[in-house]
Amino acid sequence: MVRAPDILKDLEAGASRLEAVARGEKIPSEIHGEMTRIDSIMDIDAFSFWYGPKQALFDIFMGIPRGKVTALIGPSGCGKSTLLRCMNRMNDLIDGIRVSGDIRLNGESIVGPAVDVIDLRKRTGMVFQKPNPFPMSIFENVVYPLRIDGVSNRAVLREVCEKSLRSAALWDEVKDRLHENALRLSGGQQQRLCIARAIAGSPEILLLDEPCSALDPIATNKIEELIHSLRGEFTVVIVTHNMQQAARVSDYTALFYLGRLIEYGPTTAIFSNPHLAETESYITGRFG
Repeated sequence: MVRAPDILKDLEAGASRLEAVARGEKIPSEIHGEMTRIDSIMDIDAFSFWYGPKQALFDIFMGIPRGKVTALIGPSGCGKSTLLRCMNRMNDLIDGIRVSGDIRLNGESIVGPAVDVIDLRKRTGMVFQKPNPFPMSIFENVVYPLRIDGVSNRAVLREVCEKSLRSAALWDEVKDRLHENALRLSGGQQQRLCIARAIAGSPEILLLDEPCSALDPIATNKIEELIHSLRGEFTVVIVTHNMQQAARVSDYTALFYLGRLIEYGPTTAIFSNPHLAETESYITGRFG
């Protein structure tokens, strides 16, 4: 049994580290030893990011494990969605941004000015908080990535549509409605449709930015089951505020605070035996 003075000591240690971050001091990230042995599909190397004069990410080092689900957690404004959007250069759409360091996808830098951003976004499929199906048929939504690549062979399009909808656990619900407007689907179905559209282009990484925040518990459960089924075939990075969801769906978890990576390791360790007191404080709801 942990004695009360020990708990207070741990909380004080956690608070001092968070206070140091709040003061702008550079602190080392706690990276679990297992993370040095992963097969990484993406390597984030001394990466920092600014919105104009405001720095949002500070010297991030982390690898994203291939074929696994990685959850990015932390309080609002901690930089997790910013980092996710750096993985496909979505932040380029904002004026005045600046970066330093590097992000490499399968060994190739994605941050340089010569990078084909359109091609990068094909390689990194993204799904947002709110479902955003296009105002067209279910079929055309799914095959849209192929259409913009110039694929017009009907047999190929049908095959990819069915495969993607099956992968998104939506085929049985919509197979007789493929030519209906996608906006007629429920919110949960629309989100799974967006995932089907994202994976139709065979991305190397699937980026999910709080994909369940606008969904009811039943739809959320279906999305979580879908994420489970996608691991192995796809590498998934998910931003979530829901600690229980991170614990359920991910293989690895990274905690961020005020733009800094605090602790990163296997999800089972992060939630059952974190190395840092502030990590335990966050996942048990004592701060954030």
